[in-house]
Amino acid sequence: MNINITLLGQMITFGLLIWFTMKFVWPPLMRAMEARQKQIADGLAAGERGKLELELAQKRSTEALREAREHSVEVLKMASKSAAQMLEESKDQARDEGARLIATARAEIALEANRAKEQLRGAVAELAVAGAARILQKEIDAKAHDKLLDDLLKQL
Repeated sequence: MNINITLLGQMITFGLLIWFTMKFVWPPLMRAMEARQKQIADGLAAGERGKLELELAQKRSTEALREAREHSVEVLKMASKSAAQMLEESKDQARDEGARLIATARAEIALEANRAKEQLRGAVAELAVAGAARILQKEIDAKAHDKLLDDLLKQL
């Protein structure tokens, strides 16, 4: 046998093997490799998206916390302002109530003073009549006595 014929047979067999491999084996292998590459690329892209979404979520949560703190500060300020306003209203009501009580007390004092003056006038009139009766040494009748008292009250 000749080495050349064997070599030629092996080359033809090798060529057929290459053609068969390129036609039937290689395309499914390439599709599988491309699918795997695509799957890996999608996984990496999803990882990047997840990383970006995580950063975005962290920024949003930080912003939400900042807004919540600002809102709580505003609520505390409003509560403090409301408490101060309620305190001022209570003070104003207490002042008004005190002024009303003082006015009522002054009116009662004036009323009692007028009553006392009337009683004093009556007592002075009776004393004056009693003194006049003693001076005259006679008893004045009741009608004349009442008339005399009324006249004295009017003069006082």
